[in-house]
Amino acid sequence: MRLGVNVPNFGPGTDPGVLRQWALTVEGLGFDLLMVSDHVVITPDVAAQYPAPFYEPFTTLAWLAGATSTITLGTTVVIVPYRHPLLTARMAANLNDLSGGRLVLGVGVGWARKEFEALGVAYERRGRLTDEHLAAILAAWADERDYRSGGVPIWVGGGSDAALRRAVRFGQAWHPLRNTVPWLRETWPRVTALAEEQGRPAPALAPRIVLRITREPVTGPDRLAGEGTIGQVMEDLQQLRLLGAETVVLDPFLGDPEETLHPESAWEHLAAVAARRSAK
Repeated sequence: MRLGVNVPNFGPGTDPGVLRQWALTVEGLGFDLLMVSDHVVITPDVAAQYPAPFYEPFTTLAWLAGATSTITLGTTVVIVPYRHPLLTARMAANLNDLSGGRLVLGVGVGWARKEFEALGVAYERRGRLTDEHLAAILAAWADERDYRSGGVPIWVGGGSDAALRRAVRFGQAWHPLRNTVPWLRETWPRVTALAEEQGRPAPALAPRIVLRITREPVTGPDRLAGEGTIGQVMEDLQQLRLLGAETVVLDPFLGDPEETLHPESAWEHLAAVAARRSAK
């Protein structure tokens, strides 16, 4: 099972040098995948969680492609309705080509209503727009004369019924974000059942989970996957592997933008996981 890291590309402590150090640290620890998030306009609803500066994901990954050599690069997740589908298709295909085939395109429908308004995109149509845009992106990539996508895999985020159907229709992987192990164990069979109903191959399972290592065990039914002692975190990874996950992305950002001023704490947690992984 591959392990990835969601790198914060936002917040008061983030700048090009820090992003580069994140990339070198994650690659140096032996992780397989580096992913970043997406916002275009830092409207008040976005700023409350992810304050400026917010580095645009395609630009950021192009910068990090030059700073790294082997690690896969990805988005978790690009908000599909924010950009014209042919622009997204072009940027993704070019980035994949320039990085030597290292791109994963994680996609989602978005949640920030004010950001949709600022971009002139209908918030209420975001699900339908996402489906239409993904169909257009795949059609563009099918014409290899103009788009050298190299087979960029699409990971579809979300946990709603519509998102599960979207993952089956468009995704090489289903990419749910920050859930519990029991929820994933309960929901994953619904994805495989939908695939069977539609006569399609089931997408791979590639969840993004939190990474919050604590001294004492975290208990209770609401404990998120990746939350607790290092033993609990490693057991969660084992349970996800047994469930069939091909990739798990660790998200060490815990919600306070001030964390971006002190990335060393997150790096220590990632190093602890990497050490346990290599010891097996």
